[in-house]
Amino acid sequence: MIDLRHYYIKYRRVLSGIAFALLIGLIFYTVNNPALVGAAATSRQLPIYCVDRNDNRVAFSFDAAWGNEDTQQLIDILAEYGVKTTFFVVGDWVDKYPESVKALSDAGHEVMNHSSNHAHFSQLSDAEIIADINFCNDKIESITGKRPNLFRCPYGEYDDHVISTVNSIGMYAIQWDVDSLDWKGISSDEITKRVVSNVKSGSIVLFHNAAENTPEALAGILEALIGKGFTIVPVSELIMTDNYTIDHTGKQLAR
Repeated sequence: MIDLRHYYIKYRRVLSGIAFALLIGLIFYTVNNPALVGAAATSRQLPIYCVDRNDNRVAFSFDAAWGNEDTQQLIDILAEYGVKTTFFVVGDWVDKYPESVKALSDAGHEVMNHSSNHAHFSQLSDAEIIADINFCNDKIESITGKRPNLFRCPYGEYDDHVISTVNSIGMYAIQWDVDSLDWKGISSDEITKRVVSNVKSGSIVLFHNAAENTPEALAGILEALIGKGFTIVPVSELIMTDNYTIDHTGKQLAR
């Protein structure tokens, strides 16, 4: 009698080897084919990290979630240089500091949405995300008279369903391409160096309203960038609101 097990084992190993070789070949081809890699990457839902511009316009943004130690000082420094920016505020922060929300708006800065209570949005359902954003929008609008249309994800965290849900209600999800790292408590010189050396036309810079050394660094950053020919504007004046795409790096491009 012929022992078929021998042939089964032999040819199973051969077929497994062929399949493995094909898999390795496919991986190699994909990794070395930029068109395929780009197509896969651009299928993701991404926020706006920066904008494709060549006019040296950049946007400063400040996240306000907990403290309020430096908000008025930031307003005063920005006023000295005639600069308007965007503050992304949490709904709970609005409840605690309504006078600061009004002061920001009265000074001409944008007051935009940073969620109701800084939750991890990837853990929320679509309905919960929409309710959270609208709840915060209502609070901001009741003070400023303007309903936000920009949103920054808490912790900078997001996934496809978070971004698609934000987009579905007419909001623009805004990230950043330059992180001042002021939240780490680094020195004002380090903050200044990080920002000035990394900003380029179309950049969105992340600061915080209650970081230890941001006020000390801000004037020097403004002077350096203005001296280099940059114009600092609010985020809404930097981004495109229609006829655009977002590439795999998060850069917003005109169609």
